[in-house]
Amino acid sequence: MRVFIAGIDGYLGWSLAQYLAIRGHDVGGVDGYQRREWVAEMGGQSATPILGMQDRQQAYEDLFDTQLWFREGDLTDWRFVSEVITEFKPDAIVHLGECPSAPYSMIDLNHTVLVQQNNIVGTLNILHAMRDITPDAHLVKLGTMGEYGTPNVDIPEGFFEIEYNGRTDLMPFPRQAGSWYHWSKVHDSNNVMFACNMWGLRSTDIMQGVVFGTRFDDVEDDRMITRVDFDQAFGTIINRFCCQAIINHPLTTYGHGGQKRSFIPLKDSMQCMTLVIENPPDKAEYRVFNQFQGVFTVGELAEKVRSVASNIGIDANIVNLENPRIESEDHYYNPAHQALFDLGYEPTEDIDSEIKIMLQDLLKYSDRIESKKDVLIPDVRWNGSRQKAQRIASA
Repeated sequence: MRVFIAGIDGYLGWSLAQYLAIRGHDVGGVDGYQRREWVAEMGGQSATPILGMQDRQQAYEDLFDTQLWFREGDLTDWRFVSEVITEFKPDAIVHLGECPSAPYSMIDLNHTVLVQQNNIVGTLNILHAMRDITPDAHLVKLGTMGEYGTPNVDIPEGFFEIEYNGRTDLMPFPRQAGSWYHWSKVHDSNNVMFACNMWGLRSTDIMQGVVFGTRFDDVEDDRMITRVDFDQAFGTIINRFCCQAIINHPLTTYGHGGQKRSFIPLKDSMQCMTLVIENPPDKAEYRVFNQFQGVFTVGELAEKVRSVASNIGIDANIVNLENPRIESEDHYYNPAHQALFDLGYEPTEDIDSEIKIMLQDLLKYSDRIESKKDVLIPDVRWNGSRQKAQRIASA
């Protein structure tokens, strides 16, 4: 299968390119390197040293003995999108080429507009290119569990049956996003669903939980390593906790740590996305899969990282910071995620082992984390101000 990855230079994109190559798929992709620029703007860098794309291509071809098709460009440029889709002729398009940061979208007006334009316009360009050039291709669109928010009812996989005034209908589950970034993903979902209905396209919208990890497999070539961010905007929470533990920095939870979130190891994310790619929906079908391994509170995750770190000789303590976000810290949260199990998903049961692997991988890069440790304390606030969060308690 010919699989086109938008955002192939990113955390998930570079990992997925390798995962698919191992399974014999022909892989191509595009990237404008915006993730590298955004992280640098926030004062951060990848904890892992990553190569430029030209060197990555060479390493990929050395390791897998196959070509990696790549073009540099911006998904908001219609001419570029139409040209690369025409040239590559994909069977599946995996859309990972968006700005994935709630804090970045909340900095100010300019960042709000940048995130919304980048994400929504890029998706619209891909949808129009599919309609005009590859109408039978399958769009695998990366959404986020954050689209749903934290409603006080169970969360289905995209749709639920509602009864109102004596009539019933199957409707999209209401979204309650908590940042401008998450609202851009909601708008994406609506646009993708509309395109499937109007133009007969096929798409899977993956509502993914928070991803963590440094690897999906035992690939020994350091040239193949993916990025791991730890700054306040682009560092996902377990990745950030692990980087903090490595340099003896307190693990910083926001508020009292009662926020419940869904999480998934990087290797499980790769497994799930590949299952979705290899099992496409019918023509004109828009389906939604919730993609995660389990649900934990932020405090529970901090305790997990502290415990695993202690078992390998790393002392870590937990500090509660005032929450820079506007969000519920104690709430109901019960999302469904059966569809991927129906396709054959086999989840990683031992989360502690995955955290241990990550800590061990990061140990040799402690100097890179230490040199950028100032980015670990958040200062982007949901009320529009910039001020470093202060300690409120220690655990």
